[in-house]
Amino acid sequence: MTSTARAGIPDPAVNTFQVDLRGLVDLLSHHLYSSPRVYVRELLQNAVDAVTARRAHDPAAVVRIRLAADGGQVSIEDSGIGLTADEVHTLLATIGRSSKRGGEHGLESARREFLGQFGIGLLACFVVARQIRVVTRSARTPDAPPVEWLASDDGSYTVRVLPDEARPEPGTTVHLEPRPGAEEWTAPARVEELARDFGSLLPYDITFADDAGNERPVTDRPAVWDRPHPTPGARRVALAGHCARVFGFSPLDTIDLDLPVAGVRGVAYVLPEATSPAHRAGHRVHLKGMLLTDHADNLLPEWAFFVRAVLDTDTLRPTASRENLYDDETLAAVRDALGARIRDWLTGLAAGEPERLAAFLSVHHLGVKSLARHDAELLDLMLPWLPFETSDGQVGLDEFAAAHGEIHFTRTVEEFRQIAPIAAAHGLGVVNAGYTYDADLLALLPAVRPGIRVTELDAGAVTDRLDAVGTTAELALASFLATARARLSPLGCDVALRAFQPVTVPALFLDDRQARHERDRVTAQEGADALWGDILGALRGAAPRARLVLNHNNPLIRRIAALPDTELTGLAVESLYGQALLMSQRPLRPHDTTLLNRAFLGLLEWATHPSTPRADTPRADTPQATTPEQAASEEDPK
Repeated sequence: MTSTARAGIPDPAVNTFQVDLRGLVDLLSHHLYSSPRVYVRELLQNAVDAVTARRAHDPAAVVRIRLAADGGQVSIEDSGIGLTADEVHTLLATIGRSSKRGGEHGLESARREFLGQFGIGLLACFVVARQIRVVTRSARTPDAPPVEWLASDDGSYTVRVLPDEARPEPGTTVHLEPRPGAEEWTAPARVEELARDFGSLLPYDITFADDAGNERPVTDRPAVWDRPHPTPGARRVALAGHCARVFGFSPLDTIDLDLPVAGVRGVAYVLPEATSPAHRAGHRVHLKGMLLTDHADNLLPEWAFFVRAVLDTDTLRPTASRENLYDDETLAAVRDALGARIRDWLTGLAAGEPERLAAFLSVHHLGVKSLARHDAELLDLMLPWLPFETSDGQVGLDEFAAAHGEIHFTRTVEEFRQIAPIAAAHGLGVVNAGYTYDADLLALLPAVRPGIRVTELDAGAVTDRLDAVGTTAELALASFLATARARLSPLGCDVALRAFQPVTVPALFLDDRQARHERDRVTAQEGADALWGDILGALRGAAPRARLVLNHNNPLIRRIAALPDTELTGLAVESLYGQALLMSQRPLRPHDTTLLNRAFLGLLEWATHPSTPRADTPRADTPQATTPEQAASEEDPK
C-alpha cells in the first residue's frame, strides 16, 4: 500500500499522452524539417535499415530496394527484416519508438549500424501524404502472415492480417497517397532526382522505376574520391566534374580529406574566386552513404572559408531532423583534424609546387593569413609568398624587410594611401595594415624573423624623413609660419615646413594613435557636463599633437607665404588644413567642419571683394619666397 493510500488519499490515476497527429505533422513540416523533400530520405532510410537488419539476421539473404513513382503514387519495396502484427502496433503506431533501439547499449548500436535513431520514421511522410499503407512480412518469424498497416493524416490507423499470397517473401512495401497540393513532390522526375541526391552513396543497390516501367539505378558507388583512375590527371578531371555537378563551379584545386580513424573520407574543393571570410560555407555531408545535409557550416574551421567539402562519415552524430551535424566533442576533433589536412596541403605546395601555391594565394591569401595568425610555423613557411601592400608596391614581407631596416605600418587604408607616395619618394618603408589580418601578422613578424623591427607609423617618423628647409629660407617665412601655427594650435595641430616629393602635394596631415586619442579626449571633454569634463581634463596627457607639414617645394605654399594680408594668410592655412584632413579621410570634428566652412566662405569673400589686395602684389616688408635652389645657395655660399 502506498503512503498516500495509507493516509486515506487515493493514488493518482495514470494517464497516457494524447498526440494530435495533424499538429505533429505541421510541426514536422514547418519547424523540424526544412523542406518536404526529406520524405524520400525517410523512405530510403527505413528501407536501408530494414535490409541491414535482414543481413544481420541472415547474411546469405538477397537484398534489394526498389523505389517507384506512378500516377501520383509513390512506393518503395525492400527485402528487409519486415515486421509482425505485434511489432506493427508497437513500432509504427508509437511516436518516438524505434526498432533500432533495445538493450542498455541499443542507441549506441543504432548509431553504428543504422541510419535512423529517433523513431519518427514514417511520420515524416505525412508532410506530403494523405494516407500511408504498409504491407510487411517478418523474416524473423517465417510462419507469421503478412500484415497491413493503413494510417491517415487525421491520426487514425488500422491493422489487419493479409493472406500469404499478398506478400509471399519477407520484406516491406510502403505506398504513399499524396495529399492535395503535394503533387510536385511526388512527380516521377522529382522523386528520382531526390532519390539520387539522397541515396547515391548508399551501400545497397537501389533502383527507381518511372511511370513507364523503366528502371534505372539510383546508387553510384564507390564515391568519386574512392574510385581508381589511370592517372592523377584523370582523377583531377573526374573530381572537377563532380564539383561542377555538386557545387556548380570548377575548383582551383582539390584536397583529399581522409581520416580512417574517425571514419571520414571525402574531398575539399578550392573555390576559384575569392570569398568573404565572414561567409559561412555550406559543406555536403553523407552519413553512412545517406546525404545528411548540403549546408553543414560547422564541419571545417572558420579560417577554411576558401573550400567546399563533401564527405561521408559513420561516426558523426546527426541532429534530430537529420539535416545537420550535432556539435559535440567528436565533431570538434574531426574539425581540427580536417583543418590539419588542409594545412598539410598548403605546406606541401610551399615545399614542392610554388607555381600552384602562387596561383592559390593570388585568390585566397586572406584564408592563409587567417590561419597563419594562430600558427607561427605556417607563417614562417608562407611569409615569402604572402602579398602585402607596401610603399614599394605589392611585395612579400621578407623582400620588403630586406630593403628597409625598420618597417612602419598604418592601421587604415586611407592613411596609407595618403602617405605611400611620400614614403616611397623618401625611402620610408610603410606597410598598409588596414586590410583584414595584416596588423596581426605584422605584430607576429619579429617572432618569426628576429632582428626586424615593426612600429606603427607616427608623425615624427615621417617628418624626420622629409628634407629640412634651409635656415635662411625658414627664417624668411617666420611670420607666415607664426600665423599658421596660431590659427591651427586651437585645433590641436602643429605646423612644420619641409621640402618633399611629390611636389604636387601642398600639405600633409600627420598624426598617430596617441594624437588621435588626445583629439578624441578633447572632443569628449567639450561635450561633457562639468563632472565628466573635470575627469576627462584630468586624463590629459603629453601625447604628441597632430601635425600639418607644409611642402616648401610646392608653388602654392610659396605664394600663400607671400600674401600681404595676415587674415587672408590665415584663411589659406585653414583651407590647406581642411584639404589635407579630407585627403586623409579622417572623421571631421565639429570644430573642423566649422573651420572648413569659415575658410571656404572667407576665400569666396576675398575673391569677390574689389578692395582686397591680390596675392601677386606683395608688401614691401614681406620677405620674398625662395626656390629650393636659392635656399640651398643661402645655406652654403660655396
